Parts: sequence; C-alpha cells; structure tokens
Amino acid sequence: MTPSPASNTLLAQRLFPLLRWWPRVNAATLKADAVAGLIGAIVVLPQGLAFATLAGLPPEYGLYCAMVPTLVAALFGSSLHAMAGPTNPLSLMVFAVLSPLATPMTPHYIELALTLALMSGVIMLVLGFLRFGSLVNFMSRSVVVGFTAALGVFIFLTQLGNFLGIASPPASFHDLVAGTFRHLDDARPWVALVAAATLVVGALSHRVLPKLPPMLVAMILGSLAAFFLNQALGVEHTGLRTLGPLPGALPPLSLPDVSAATLQSLLPGAMAVALVSLTQALSIAHAIALKSGQRLDNNQEFIAQGLANVAAAFFSGFPTSASANRCGINYDAGAKTPMSAILAAVLLVLVLLAVAPLVAYLPIAVVAGLLFLVAWNLIDLPRISKILATSPGEAAVLAVTFFATLALDLELAILVGVLVSLVLYLNRTSHPILRSLVPDPRHSERKMTEVEDDLAECPQLKILRIEGSIYFGAVGHVERHLDTLREHSPGQKHLLLMSKSINFVDMAGAELLVEEARRRRAGAGQLYFYSLRKPVEELLERGGYMAELGRENVFRGKREAIGGVFTRLDLSICATCRARIFEECASVPGPGEAG
Repeated sequence: MTPSPASNTLLAQRLFPLLRWWPRVNAATLKADAVAGLIGAIVVLPQGLAFATLAGLPPEYGLYCAMVPTLVAALFGSSLHAMAGPTNPLSLMVFAVLSPLATPMTPHYIELALTLALMSGVIMLVLGFLRFGSLVNFMSRSVVVGFTAALGVFIFLTQLGNFLGIASPPASFHDLVAGTFRHLDDARPWVALVAAATLVVGALSHRVLPKLPPMLVAMILGSLAAFFLNQALGVEHTGLRTLGPLPGALPPLSLPDVSAATLQSLLPGAMAVALVSLTQALSIAHAIALKSGQRLDNNQEFIAQGLANVAAAFFSGFPTSASANRCGINYDAGAKTPMSAILAAVLLVLVLLAVAPLVAYLPIAVVAGLLFLVAWNLIDLPRISKILATSPGEAAVLAVTFFATLALDLELAILVGVLVSLVLYLNRTSHPILRSLVPDPRHSERKMTEVEDDLAECPQLKILRIEGSIYFGAVGHVERHLDTLREHSPGQKHLLLMSKSINFVDMAGAELLVEEARRRRAGAGQLYFYSLRKPVEELLERGGYMAELGRENVFRGKREAIGGVFTRLDLSICATCRARIFEECASVPGPGEAG
C-alpha cells in the first residue's frame, strides 16, 4: 500500500520538526527573533561562566553549552520559545556526580563531563523514541521544589570559599565544604565585599533597571568595583583573583570516554541527570506554552534534549536543559519561532569574539556573588509555604527530598524523592473514597447526596459510591468497608453501587465484586451497578465476571436502577417503612394508609 502524501508529510515533520514552523518565518519574525536572540546571547554570558564554574569546569565550557546544543535543541524540539543551554541544577549535579571520581578542572574531569552528557543524552533519546513522554509526571512538583531548594543550599556551601576569598584546591564536595569551614579565619574582606555587592546589585537591579538582565548588571558593576579596588590597593592586598583569558570563541571538538568502566560508574548519575534535565525542560516549556497557547509534544522534547546533550559531548559541553531565565526572556522579548534560539547561538559567537578579552578581568568573587543570587532564586519560599500549608503528604515528599539531597548523592536523592511520591500516590489510590448516598428530597430531581443526620436511608437498600479504582492495591480497603456494611446494617440486604467514579477494575477487583455478589445472594439480597464505565464493563465481560454478577443487575442510569431494584424489595417491609425516600415508595401503602 502506497503511503499518502499526508502521511509522508507527517513523518517528515516528526523527523525534522523545523518543517512545522519554518513556513512561519518571514521578514517580520526574523527581525523579532534576531532581537530576542541577541538578548539571549548577552544574558547567557554571565550565566554560562557562572554555571561552568559551579560544575567544576573551565568557564568557557558554559558558553560552549549555549552554542551547538542550543542550536540542535531548537531544530528538533516542538516548543517555539524553549532555549537550551547550561542550567544551575544540572551544573551542580555534574559537580556532585563527578567530583568523587576526578579532580575538578582536570582533563580527566572534563572527559567525564563529556561522557555524562553523552550518556544522559542517549537515555533521553531512548525514552523519546519509546514514547515515554509521560515519564516525567512521576516526578511530582514537590520533589522538584525540594530538590532545587536543596541545590540552592549546595550552591551556598560550594561557593562560600570563593565568596569569602578562601583559596582552596579543587576537591570533592565534602572536602571542599570542610576545607572552607576550617579556614574561615583566612577570609579576605575585600573579596567578601565585592561578592556581597554583586549579590545585592543582582537582587535589586530589576527595580532600578527593569529592562536589563540583573545578572548582567551585577557582573558589570561587580567587575568594575573589583577593577578599581585592585588599581587602588593592589591585587595582593585585595585578593581579588580573576578568571583569566578564554581560549577561544568557538567550541573545539571533543571526545568523551566510552570505556566500559567509565560507563558503568556514571550510569546512575546519567539516569538522574536525564530525569532532572527532562523534568526541567518540560516544566519550563509547558509553562511558556500555557502563555503562548502552543501545544507541545513531550516525546519530541525528549528527543530534542537528548540530541542537544549528545551534541554537548562532542562540542566541549556538559549536560544541558532548557534554561528558565533564557526561555522566559526569549518569550518576553517577542520571539516568534525557534529561529530566536538558533540566532542566539550564532550571535553568542560574535558577542564572545568582541568581549572575550574582557572576560579575563572577571573576578572569581563576582562569579561567586552571581551564584549566590542563583542559589537564592532556587529556594522557592512562596511555593514551599503553599505546599506545607496545603498538603501534609506533599510536604512530606518535599522534606524527604530536601534532606535526602543534602545527605545523599544527588542522583540517589532524586530516586528517593520519586519513590516517596509513588508510595504516597499508591497509598492514596489504595484507599478509594466510599460514600453512602440517598436521594435528596430537597432537590427537584432527587439528586444523590451523602447520608446526613436528617436524611433517612432505605432499610433494605444501601446505595454506595466508590470514588477511585478497584485494583489489587485497593481490594483490601474496599473489602473491609463492604464487610462493615453487612455487619452493621444486616437489614440492607441489597447493595447498589454508583459506578461512574470507578476508573478501572483489574482481575483482583473483579473477583472482589463477584465474591460480594455471592455473599449478597446468600443473604437473600443482591449486588447492583449503575453508570458503569465502558472499559470496566468490557473487562468484566472479557473475564466472564459479568455472567456471575448478572447482566440484569447492571443499569445505565439512576432512575432505571432504583426502579429496577425496587421491584425486588420486600414489599411487606415497605408497608411499615417511614423513610420512603424513593418516588416508587408512593406505590406501596404506608403505615395507617388503606390498602
């Protein structure tokens, strides 16, 4: 069978997503995208330098991450406004994963960073090709908030030495922090002053200069302050060391270490990096898509981020993701298509050619101040307060993730957070809500409502709504509730289940329903259903359970169900009943009425 032109076009768009948005490109969009791209290229300068330092890599690697990986992600992603590049969470994860294995800034450490980018990229690609786009949903928002808040604390600790001017050789996280606290007496006042000034300027500049990127303003003013201090007092007195010159504006080709021993040692870290990268990228892309009204393809975003990380491995980068700051600025600057990200990558090379000599004068104290600003922004206090006040379960997930991140390896902390989220989710789904219902006489259509003190129940019929799924994890909870109903209300021999809130039933759930029907029949009663969902009904049919439950006991709607069940009640009990909650009760003479 020959494929249709439409199917060929769809396949081509999946392989090359730029075919979807390329028709939108014109002179007007190019102008808007060029302006947004230039702003993005300028914004990434301080970020890239700071994030590479945070990752334990030479500063230029942060800028290289904003070139080829950004371009690749734009070409293969589904978002019109997402912009990939170096990010603070991933930079810190790179340092946490690699510092126990190699000394930061060394060739071996750099080689491992390249390998980590390659492995995490391949994992993302595999997940994207397997259509696992919903996988990131298992990392709840509370896990992300707790994890990023702990990362903020990590940044404070790792950069405290640079913030105070305490010189220390590259080391693992624990050795670095311990060495910093042991040498607090060696702090340099002028270094701390410049770092603090950079932090304050970055935190407050948006009020005075709202149209300029705060990190860029802080970097320029902090560097100027350090320059004049060094000129006035001398570098030996101030201790204000600088980064030194960058080797070049273009990313050199690089080769990761793909030996079996290296791949095995980095696999847990690569899985955690991939999960964090995808979660960050999708959450940012969806937040912007909500504003722009665009629909995203999660699986395509997986593929785009995977290819971007693979590109980072061969073009002197390290693990990347979508940058919250750059994506937000890109959208606010008026970007129309992914050409803005492509132009940002190209323009960054031109900008870097112009300013590269100046980067040599960027003080390490200024970078530390910028990273303190990043760390503070990672701790989302309003959202943390909201989670703590709203949900004890989510608060527990947040707390466990936060302290696990501080106490354990970062990749293990992520898995702990996800595991706790899954445990709480399973606990909730294993306890579906069961509510006893009666027709509300105050409602014109006799709407079903929960049993209250002033609302009587039928002495022969219990109406029960199950909200949730009846699966193997929930069978015990539902079974105990049904046993309690039979024990406490033996006169209510008949049970009618309002079933539209039962999402699904597995074999264990179906067998529970069959057993309940048998027990009801043994007690001269019956089990009935109404508003049964089609997938649930089909499962009961396929498994042969419907034959045991009785097709005649399944009703489509409420009126049909009550009318059908009423004909099977004991009319002698109805004659003495004062509840009379059904319209059908009027057909039976009550106490004191003539027959």
